[in-house]
Amino acid sequence: MHRGSRHEAPEGLDQGSVAVDEPLLSARAHRPSDLIRFLLGLLGIIAVLILTSVAKSTTNGLTSDITSGATKLPSVLVTLTSFFSTAAVLVVPVAFAVERLIKRDGLRVADGVLAAVLAHGLSLGMDVWVMHAAPAQIRDALTINNQTDAVHGYLTPVIAYMTAVGMASRPRWRVALWTVVLLDSVSQLVGGSTTPLSIAITILLGLTVAYGTLYAVGSPNVRPTGEHLLAGLRKVGFDPISAHRSPDGPEGTRRYLVVQQVGPPLDVHVIDREQQASGFFYRMWRRLRLRAVATRSSPQSLRQALEQEALIAYAANAAGAHSPHLIATSELGPDAMILVYERIEGRAFADIPDDEITDKILRDTWTSVRTLHDRRIAHRQLTSKALLVTEDGSTCLVNLAGGDIAAGDLALRMDVAQLLTTFALRVGAERAVTSATEVLGTSRTAAALPMLQPVGLSRSTRQDLGVYHRQRKAEVQAARDAHITSGAKLEEALEAHPDPTDLLSQIREEILQLVPQAPVEPAKLERLRPKTLISLIAGAFAAYLLVGQLTNNPLAKVAHAQWGWIAVAIGASVASYVGATMSLAGFVPERLPFWRTFAAQVAGSFVKLVAPAAVGGVALNARFLQREGVRPGQAVASVGASQLVGLGMHILLLLGFGFIAGTANSSDVPSARTVITVLLIAAVVVLIVAAIPRLRRWVVLQLRTLFVGVIPRMLDLLRTPSKLATGFGGIILVSIAFIACLDACVMAFGGSAGFAAIAVVYLAGNAAGSAVPVPGGIGTIDTALILLLTSAAGVPALIAGPAVLMFRILTFWFPVLPGWLSFGYLQRKGSL
Repeated sequence: MHRGSRHEAPEGLDQGSVAVDEPLLSARAHRPSDLIRFLLGLLGIIAVLILTSVAKSTTNGLTSDITSGATKLPSVLVTLTSFFSTAAVLVVPVAFAVERLIKRDGLRVADGVLAAVLAHGLSLGMDVWVMHAAPAQIRDALTINNQTDAVHGYLTPVIAYMTAVGMASRPRWRVALWTVVLLDSVSQLVGGSTTPLSIAITILLGLTVAYGTLYAVGSPNVRPTGEHLLAGLRKVGFDPISAHRSPDGPEGTRRYLVVQQVGPPLDVHVIDREQQASGFFYRMWRRLRLRAVATRSSPQSLRQALEQEALIAYAANAAGAHSPHLIATSELGPDAMILVYERIEGRAFADIPDDEITDKILRDTWTSVRTLHDRRIAHRQLTSKALLVTEDGSTCLVNLAGGDIAAGDLALRMDVAQLLTTFALRVGAERAVTSATEVLGTSRTAAALPMLQPVGLSRSTRQDLGVYHRQRKAEVQAARDAHITSGAKLEEALEAHPDPTDLLSQIREEILQLVPQAPVEPAKLERLRPKTLISLIAGAFAAYLLVGQLTNNPLAKVAHAQWGWIAVAIGASVASYVGATMSLAGFVPERLPFWRTFAAQVAGSFVKLVAPAAVGGVALNARFLQREGVRPGQAVASVGASQLVGLGMHILLLLGFGFIAGTANSSDVPSARTVITVLLIAAVVVLIVAAIPRLRRWVVLQLRTLFVGVIPRMLDLLRTPSKLATGFGGIILVSIAFIACLDACVMAFGGSAGFAAIAVVYLAGNAAGSAVPVPGGIGTIDTALILLLTSAAGVPALIAGPAVLMFRILTFWFPVLPGWLSFGYLQRKGSL
């Protein structure tokens, strides 16, 4: 830290001159707010188009009421209003363009012209679509007797132009524009030349095109430069002679090293609107995904951002933590703020070689963190770039802008977990945990154990963890290859060089050695998992796909189904749970209570919503067996044996039914020759895998990991043939029940394809859909079954869609509620 009365200017710089060293700022900025407005505009247009179909009678009645009411107005008044409003619509944009050109803002005028051209082209294209390709409901709602334009070709470009030029920041022009737009719309409605929904589409299309254009080409960048910064510093009493752009801080905060004519150097942080917009979508995703206590709300204005960072800086200094002192704050024009800090010389922790990281550096950092936490101040960004190591070997906490005062226990524990991970990446888990316990104590360190999960760490730390794990795996694999090359067997290589342990797991193990009773259950930081969001999107797509296969009224199609076949399908769906119960009980030598095992299989229907198909049920069954007294290793082996036999039976059933269906020539199902061809291709693939040593070792390793203990478990079951018969019978019953359910659903809607053909469709479609890791196979299984029913089994699309919809309702959606009830019941009974 330097506090001299005079700081020498850099070599080659005249003391009386002013120099700014920074990269050129981009001429344009792509603002997320423009993208959001563009997307909202699209949603608005879609909503209006949907409204034309849903509320057809209402919109037509509104148009009729307006037209009939207009006949009571004097025709002269209507004519004059129409004339003056149309003229004003053309005059206002021209006047605005002249005003902008006089103020030398021609770039914005060019943006407006581009938006107007695009809006005009899109309005013409939409007119053509409405007249020739749109459904009758849309055409009737947007036109009057098919004789008027669906979109006003002159009004849409005007709205797009004025919005793109920057009307929002000029209230008078904004009022003038919307006044003439309103007058013109009213005159058109009264004159019977348009409809209310046509006006809505016109306005939305203009706004959408404008914001889409602004985001695509970018808005003129008004960020203050280094010259503006030096001028702003002079206004608050400093005497700068040079400014050098430093690496940006968190979330794009610009930083400058400013040298003064008299006085110590300064660190200046610049906060502007463009910096606030950077990372907007990532922050929004984190806020959506994580619970509120695990994220920090961003300030809504520049003033709030300035006050937030200043408050944290003053609080950290008052607490006694080693952090830079805030000297001054100021505005830098209408769109930027600056914070002036004292300059502390040092190197970032990320730039220090591993062998120079001493225990003193670690302890000093933990001491500053403990000082903050004692005053309930959370840093929230304790990454390697937030630690500055000074020349005397001590550390200074920087990047405090994202911190919290009066922080809760969760935020403080997340700080400890973040710093533990940051240190472990550089010095290892043992030294990281040791340094923490020396300063914080074992209780505080152990309290952070539930926070040691990737989702709670910063983005840069998660990236560093990924690089660390890839390097470790590469090192282990290289050691294994060298071991095998020397003549050792694969098993010996695996034993000599086991898979590397996850770094977070290493930290947990170090903490548990010190505090064995520490809580190990991960804290629930997520409110929405990515796979849940994917499930929702896939479900919406599947619903759209299925509904598209039906008539305009899907309920009417379902209402005309043959309910006798629906009852058969319901019975088959229930029978599948009996088969699942038999298959699990048959591969466990221990005796299982039938009804509780049956309830566990029903509970699996609920678990499918939050786990990929065929994965959630595995974990649930393993947990259920352990609760029923089966040892963990044997429970996993029993479930693995069931899955292995189920996979084999699935393949055999597919080949068997495929051969039968193809031989019967009853449909387009692949013939016996095709089945044989598939077998030959599979055999060739197996031979190729076996011929490549590295690929062979990888496959063997994966299979060994997946089915460890399965073979001994199967040998134990051979002593009780009745158990094996129950297990094999249950697996076959599950497949036959699902096939019968799908066949009954096809029959219910008047279709017929033969049981063997339906069997091939189900077995192939379910396998293909389940290959995609989507919870419950939502969307993927539905799509695969519809495509196979129509292409391979010859079922018409108008029947295949409702049949698959009914099949999925009976086998996936309806069982969710009973599954949830069963899941809760088993939890209360201690069986899960």
